Amino acid sequence: MAAVAQTQQSYDQTNLLRVLRHAGQLGVLEAALVFMFSIVSRYLSGGVEVAAQSLIVLVGVGAVTLLPGLWTRARTIEGIAGSAGIGLAAAVVFLLIDVSVLQPLGTYTNRWLEIGGGSNWWYHPVWWMVGTFLPWMGSYALANQTVKGQGPNPVAVMGIAVVLAVVIGGLAAMLSLPGASLGLGTISVAFLPALALTVVITGLGGSRQ
Repeated sequence: MAAVAQTQQSYDQTNLLRVLRHAGQLGVLEAALVFMFSIVSRYLSGGVEVAAQSLIVLVGVGAVTLLPGLWTRARTIEGIAGSAGIGLAAAVVFLLIDVSVLQPLGTYTNRWLEIGGGSNWWYHPVWWMVGTFLPWMGSYALANQTVKGQGPNPVAVMGIAVVLAVVIGGLAAMLSLPGASLGLGTISVAFLPALALTVVITGLGGSRQ
């Protein structure tokens, strides 16, 4: 009985202080990566710029997708929900840093603000939604692996999702969907449905307890 209780306690670690602490860490990491992206965009060009931006996006998306689920050790809906909570709170932390530090620094252009008519409120909700969706789906995929007895494999989750994102982005470009092109922007957007498909794939052949 004690062994069972200990096993249960080792998963789905979602106490409030733990969630808030990791949310702060993730939010600061997001801000640092956005700052790095803005510096790359300002001072590099051509293939070097695209390569550096792609690496930063890959690291950022991977961190937001996987770290919350690894921190909560997600196994059931409790850990998955806690991971989504970390992502949402981290997005709030980032946006506070964004409006108070990054925007005043002026390291990146104000085209986001211009598109939104000079308001932050058009892209901040998008950041909240994406920042919650990625860890929600990522922790779900990790939990699928865990309940099948494989243990969480973040490399496999990201590998499947990235391959699917390239395929989906390539199809969108081939079909000439509005705004689609075989580039970083399209593949980044394609990562969202790709990650949802990854949850389905990692859940095949297993039963949730």
